[in-house]
Amino acid sequence: MRSATVWVWVWSVLQFWSRTFLHSFFSLAVNQSRLRVATLIRPLQKNAMSSRLNQSSVPLFTKNSEPSRAGRGISVRRNFNETVVQEHDCKVDIQSFKDDPSKIEAMTVQKLRMTLRSLGLLAKGLKRDLVTALQSFVENETVVENHRTQQTERNSNVSASDGDTVKAETKILTPKERQSAESNKVSSGAIGSNPSSRKRKDSSDVVSSIVKQEDGVEGMQNEPWVVLAHKKPQKGWIPYNPRIMRPKPLSKDTKSVKILSWNVNGLRALLKGSSAVELAEREDFDVLCLQETKLQEKDILNITKSLVDGYHYTYWTCSVSKLGYSGTAIISRIKPISVRYGLGISEHDGEGRVVMVEFDSFFLLNVYVPNSGDGLKRLSYRITQWDPSLSNYIKELEKSKPVILTGDLNCAHQEIDLYNPAGNRKSAGFTNEERQSFETNFLQKGFVDTFRQKHPDVVGYTYWGYRHGGRKTNKGWRLDYFLVSERVAEKVHDSYILPDVGGSDHCPIGLVLKL
Repeated sequence: MRSATVWVWVWSVLQFWSRTFLHSFFSLAVNQSRLRVATLIRPLQKNAMSSRLNQSSVPLFTKNSEPSRAGRGISVRRNFNETVVQEHDCKVDIQSFKDDPSKIEAMTVQKLRMTLRSLGLLAKGLKRDLVTALQSFVENETVVENHRTQQTERNSNVSASDGDTVKAETKILTPKERQSAESNKVSSGAIGSNPSSRKRKDSSDVVSSIVKQEDGVEGMQNEPWVVLAHKKPQKGWIPYNPRIMRPKPLSKDTKSVKILSWNVNGLRALLKGSSAVELAEREDFDVLCLQETKLQEKDILNITKSLVDGYHYTYWTCSVSKLGYSGTAIISRIKPISVRYGLGISEHDGEGRVVMVEFDSFFLLNVYVPNSGDGLKRLSYRITQWDPSLSNYIKELEKSKPVILTGDLNCAHQEIDLYNPAGNRKSAGFTNEERQSFETNFLQKGFVDTFRQKHPDVVGYTYWGYRHGGRKTNKGWRLDYFLVSERVAEKVHDSYILPDVGGSDHCPIGLVLKL
């Protein structure tokens, strides 16, 4: 019995050493095999790497050849005959979309994004946003040709010229050059200039900054307004895109006037930045109407000293009932025949809300309509006193000349005029009472909403609250208007919004009227 126990112990020891020996042997064999394979592979890897390096050393631009995905050049054509856009392997047949619009809705999200990018358009948002963007592009009969780029600085001031083609110049930048370009941006002339403001970039700069888009491209434009933003969009609604929706400028032989209107939400703060400077240089307006200047009479002399040469005729009205509140102004390079302040009613004229100038062929009223306020405290005053008084005033003027009424009218007239109509039924600016008053006192009295006349199904906003960062997502309101007498409505060449201009919670709006 004891001998058997010894043999069992010996057998166990032999099994343990045999397993250990075999494991070591096979491990060594495998490692040697791997070493031999690695020895064979390394030269191959080295050759492959050398091949890739040689390929990457090919210059981006070769003699007598076009750039290959090295720069993006954009041209916009109007009244075109050629309806196919090609970018490398991506072809977009615009005519086929016109013949059968249902093709757009049937496209996948991936195909929609690829198509929009090949057309030089923003390719962000849900499928309905992408569909709307492409439909808008097709309906406006504009072809954009582009070539992809990696590091570019674009001229963000792209607008139609007298010719058929508009081009945005592109420049390839190194990272150091891009940083330098951003830090050294300076303004180039206009309404007012403050040298210290050129050293920094703040909220009053035109919204035009380097952003990284979905395809990895860095561009100089951030355009949230080109994507339809509305809680309950109706069929046929499209987002407002001034780059493709504005008509060609009138010829120099056509007599016209260009008027801009802007609620600046504090003029002194605005002039510390560069928005006002850039706006005057870019738009070359004849008349500028400002609301909510928040100035006192003692401020006006210093402000007028900062105005650009050529705008010699300035007219200001300030609130006297509450200092640093409300206030309106008209700045013009055309000398008016006459000027009036207020409505001629003491109950309405203490807050500096109305200034009117008379020109040869029309009256221009710049108005900042009272907001109904938190809790709608001023709603009754607004709809029973202010609106009827303003309506009677402009109808009296209209007896002798057509009237242009502009400014912050503090009312989103229809559901298309704000992002969230259902959630704002009881909010100042969209109550049933204010909307009905707008209809009764202005539209039914023969005045035409020029933007809506030109763009009946277009979603375009002019105000975005600071509180929730609505501008970044284009969740806004259309509160600013140009209303004109019906007899001159047909002479309106353009009624437009400038959503890229920052510096206020409102953006400027413009009117071009043929005389």
